[in-house]
Amino acid sequence: MQKGVASRIDIPASVWDSDDTREILRKRDFAGLFAIAVKYGASQVRIGAVAELGQPAVNAILHGKRSIAELHVIERVATGFGLPDHARMLLGLAPQDIASPTGDHNDAHEEQTTELIGRLDFAATIDPITVMILRTDTNNLRYLDRKLGGPAIADKMRAQIAQIERAHRHAIRHGIRTQLAHLLAETASLAGWQAINTLALNDAWTHYEHAKAAAYEAEDPSLLAYVSGEQAYVLTELGRPAEATALLQHVHAQHRDHVPRRLRTWLSAAEADAAAILGDETTCRAALDQAAALLPEGDSDPDMPYLFINAHHVARWRGNCLVRFGDPDTADDLRSALAGMDGTHIRAESGVRCDLGHALLAAGDPEAAQPHIHRAQQLATMTGSRRQRRRIDELSKAVNRALGR
Repeated sequence: MQKGVASRIDIPASVWDSDDTREILRKRDFAGLFAIAVKYGASQVRIGAVAELGQPAVNAILHGKRSIAELHVIERVATGFGLPDHARMLLGLAPQDIASPTGDHNDAHEEQTTELIGRLDFAATIDPITVMILRTDTNNLRYLDRKLGGPAIADKMRAQIAQIERAHRHAIRHGIRTQLAHLLAETASLAGWQAINTLALNDAWTHYEHAKAAAYEAEDPSLLAYVSGEQAYVLTELGRPAEATALLQHVHAQHRDHVPRRLRTWLSAAEADAAAILGDETTCRAALDQAAALLPEGDSDPDMPYLFINAHHVARWRGNCLVRFGDPDTADDLRSALAGMDGTHIRAESGVRCDLGHALLAAGDPEAAQPHIHRAQQLATMTGSRRQRRRIDELSKAVNRALGR
């Protein structure tokens, strides 16, 4: 008897034919695959048994903290879950029925042909107006993200990415495909930033890898530089600021002659951010000075709707960085940034108030810091930013200690 067959998890055959499951298999999304098994009654211990993994490993995979890359482990999962050949092939495995690569699955060859024709016909209906509507949807999601936070629009984001990917994957006309690639890169990058703020860092890295691939296809150096720069924040959150700083410096050096000044401002400010966490004050100050020198007039550029940065944002960045070095001017920078906010950047306001509270605490005024920390907690909770709550909670404890509570 084949190893693992006796304890195979019973999952209905129809599950492997759904579009959602096919996408999970194509992406090797083992968290999604394990969730399917759980849905049909398998415990984490049972999954671990058929895949020859421990329960802690299964739990980590389900929560996006670990993935599976080893081919022999993927093979065990496929066998233990009873994947039919057409599902195995989507996962990147060879079919078990070599004589019929897709297996005897209700004339699967014909079904695949019909499915492909349908997807190509669907993609052929995408025209510039449809792309414009999809772009408007992404811009609306970008606005909602600033106001409400990623968790509030998670379902909308997944649907938007799936719709753009479906159209892009089967688009044939070069002009439409390029536009869809550009939009996919923007949308995946937004999803990456949302994942960072919920500390789903593996998801964030994956989103940025998809965004970079799409940006390459779109042949847009500005977009490629932006998504590559944002990916550096995953490294920062993983406690690897030196690598984040090096990545940002490389991206800036590689693209400095091909991207607008506003994007170079953002790249310099991001480099300062990583250098501040690293404790490199010299690099941090030099990058902040460069950001201020490069900043053009206005708030944004029409060709880069994903980037919104002005003098108030640079002040916010300066305050966020220099508070780590006890700079006495930090509080003034942060008050200036707070005064210039327009009320739509809720998550950003939470960060500014957190930094201002930190600066006031460092200046020996915990009473003045307390209301800013409290408001930052409220805003971070509203937007579901676990990333901000982690730091805010630490500052709140420090304020309470300073006040003798």
